[in-house]
Amino acid sequence: MPKAVDLELASLTKRYGDTLAVDAIALKIRAGTYCCLLGPSGCGKTTTLRMIAGHESVSDGDIVIGSEVVNDQPPAARGTAMMFQSYALFPHLNVRDNVAFSLKMRGIAKSERHARAQHMLSLVAMQAYALRLPSQLSGGQQQRVALARALVTDPSILLLDEPLSALDPFLRIKVRAELKRFQRELGITFIHVTHSQEEAMALADLIVVMNNGTIEQAGTPREIFNEPRTEFVARFIGGHNVIPINGRTVTIRSDRVAVLPDGAEAKGRPARIAAIEYQGAAVLVSLTLDEGLPLAALVPERVFYQHAFEPGQTVRVRWQQGDLHDVSAAA
Repeated sequence: MPKAVDLELASLTKRYGDTLAVDAIALKIRAGTYCCLLGPSGCGKTTTLRMIAGHESVSDGDIVIGSEVVNDQPPAARGTAMMFQSYALFPHLNVRDNVAFSLKMRGIAKSERHARAQHMLSLVAMQAYALRLPSQLSGGQQQRVALARALVTDPSILLLDEPLSALDPFLRIKVRAELKRFQRELGITFIHVTHSQEEAMALADLIVVMNNGTIEQAGTPREIFNEPRTEFVARFIGGHNVIPINGRTVTIRSDRVAVLPDGAEAKGRPARIAAIEYQGAAVLVSLTLDEGLPLAALVPERVFYQHAFEPGQTVRVRWQQGDLHDVSAAA
């Protein structure tokens, strides 16, 4: 089994001509961590992943794997493996030979590489499909084969570039649970690029939120969700309202906003319901405060239907003071 190692990015920078794609980011990822690089398109997350893999050169700064700076090492010498978004399976090779291909390129004898490929296929429950072609597999099965191919070289760090984006929503949930299980069983570091907040929350021990080539915040999923450091993180991670109160910029989680019928005895700020979206266990209520600010409330289904709220209705909204969270004014 591979040995997990620490990864450190020290002032890591990538320029494409006059364009600064990654701006002197600093990050330490401890061995055995499931880390998600999260952010919108163009934020620098995939470029960062490709620099770690050795598929992009470093403009400045260092990539340290274990105790070694690997900036100038080729991908095969870094102890990393990359699983691409498209899976990139060879259509003319069967599943076993796809998984064993990198071992063949290293000159490993056929009997050994086939044995190692079969072992990896059993890990991802695909051993029964060893002689099939990729075109004979479903999307989820192809994803498992791509994972086995990445793991067959015993990497210390597995790099995943949006590996679930091609799957349908139901299968995506199933496969992300499998990815987490594989990572725990193998004990190695996974670094997973995604633009899905839900995916990062479900998978990561460490979420790194990126924006415009910089790291806005790094922390556990609970820290990121409950204690966003900037307005950008609060808005991007979702489930938060960002509003000014007494000259401060604060956030309040939408599930901590109570919506009450308007009336003489109702306490709270006046608001008008703009839209209602039923989500099953809860109802998302879009509101406008009296000063024109938008506000969202996530109301439990049972509570919502006790009051029969309707769009256009005037209501009262309130929250606990302790549920307000200060953020910087950074956009």
